[in-house]
Amino acid sequence: MKGLKNKGKFLRDVWLLTKSYWQSEEKGKAYLLLTAIVALTLGVVYMLVLLNKWNNAFYNALQNYQTELIFDELIHFGWLAVIYIILAVYAFYLQQVLVLNWRRWLTNRYIDEWLKNKTYYRMQMFGADTDNPDQRISEDVRLFVEMTLKFSIGLLKAFCTFVSFVFILYELSGALDFTFAGIAWHIDGYLVWVALIYSIVGTWLTHLVGKKLVGLNFIQQRYEADFRFSMMRMRENAESVAFYSGEQQEGGVFKKRFKLLLDNFWKIVDKQKQLVWLNSGYSQIAIIFPFVVAMPRYLSREITLGGLMQIASAFGRVQDSLSYFVDMYASLAEWRAVVERLTGFGLHMHEVKQESPQLELERIESSNDTIIVAAALQVALPNDRILLQNVNFTLEPGRNKNILIKGASGSGKSTLLRAVAGIWPYVHGKLELPAAEKLMFIPQKPYLPLGTLKEALLYPGRRQKTDEELVMLLEQCRIGYLAKDLYVEADWSHVLSGGEQQRLAFVRALIYQPAWLFLDEATSALDEETEAVMYKLVETLLPDTTVVSIGHRSSLSSFHQIGLFIDKARHSVSEQEL
Repeated sequence: MKGLKNKGKFLRDVWLLTKSYWQSEEKGKAYLLLTAIVALTLGVVYMLVLLNKWNNAFYNALQNYQTELIFDELIHFGWLAVIYIILAVYAFYLQQVLVLNWRRWLTNRYIDEWLKNKTYYRMQMFGADTDNPDQRISEDVRLFVEMTLKFSIGLLKAFCTFVSFVFILYELSGALDFTFAGIAWHIDGYLVWVALIYSIVGTWLTHLVGKKLVGLNFIQQRYEADFRFSMMRMRENAESVAFYSGEQQEGGVFKKRFKLLLDNFWKIVDKQKQLVWLNSGYSQIAIIFPFVVAMPRYLSREITLGGLMQIASAFGRVQDSLSYFVDMYASLAEWRAVVERLTGFGLHMHEVKQESPQLELERIESSNDTIIVAAALQVALPNDRILLQNVNFTLEPGRNKNILIKGASGSGKSTLLRAVAGIWPYVHGKLELPAAEKLMFIPQKPYLPLGTLKEALLYPGRRQKTDEELVMLLEQCRIGYLAKDLYVEADWSHVLSGGEQQRLAFVRALIYQPAWLFLDEATSALDEETEAVMYKLVETLLPDTTVVSIGHRSSLSSFHQIGLFIDKARHSVSEQEL
């Protein structure tokens, strides 16, 4: 009963993952391609029927030494083979076209869902249940589309082949008469029943041997992804590891994760070995089996050599179609694991989006589109621990009104900024803010996308500047030597130092000219002189921009006029002039 429920759930999951594309705006093109693929597949099955009939004519001609007829049948076979090849090639080609279209659509859908409402961030911050979303989108979507179409078309072909050849085999089989337990038995089309019993036994044995492969494949994909992630993380933090001389510990982590991967892989290999034993024996016996069961009729001259060969061919086709799940069991196990991973990923994205924050926030756009007002604000952690409680403040823009947020480590400074930015869900109270496009946030480690330096400077790409303007801004931010690399593509987060990255972030601020600029320890990698230059640049070139900074340096006080002091013990915020 449990097995049936699991199979039912699996089929429902497959349908839920599948229907979105087939009900989308591309459904017309998709159904047209599918219709063509089905038609070509049916054409392939029909050609197999004709080739089966050819066996009878050709081998009878061989048996009777009919030279002219033999060569005629060889020419006939040539034409049948050419048509069969054309149908098979275009069935494969159109199937790949459909795979690419479906994969493109589904990948874009998952990317959109992952990025929508900052789901990627919330999953990372609060969604530990989903591992390696990058693999889900890149690898699992591809495998799902390929396998779903492969198995669907394969099942259709197997069914049509069975229907086509079972009648041929039934007619060719004749009747089997024998006496057992004193009873005379007469079985029409006995070869059909033999093929059915043979396939059922093979399918049952295969399921017994391979049923554990689903879980093992699921685990293997996770171990593979975890191992790749640990190596990637090492690459991203190579300098820090080098400073700590942490090679031994990192190597231990790599080897531990690789051992888990290998141990599970050996379990898969062991199960696959058992399946290979079973499938190899099953398929080899299937070659000779129809000759054995049909040989008595041939030796008694009830059928000709052509009839025997036609029976063997038809029996093979019926047995192959009935044994579809035997041949594809290992792939089916992988398919099921892929469906479980994709379903889990989609479900977790939905849960993150639907998850009601523990607290509620009334977030409105300020009436004059300039001031920032917090009223009865409460900020908490996911574990219900209160960081800030009953916070009230009003921040007004203008020259000589820059704000410095100060407090002990862990008091909630950065979390307060996340609440203002709208990416922290555990907030209660009221926030009155200017329009989002008037706000800009610069974290301690600015994000630098892959691509050219110019693309990194203009990120996220809502403003454009000429090369001359960018060169001037680079020079003003003391990184003018990078001007020659504007069109060089690189992973700039690994090319530039921390200080260079922070100065590049100030270039962005000068490009976008926000009304409010929030700096979360955005000058921590700069010396005090360069820090002063950056703040002076903002003051000079962005006179209408109000700066809100988080930092611990005493030097920051000289660039700000108002302080927001967070009392960690009381969870309160007080405002005073600096």
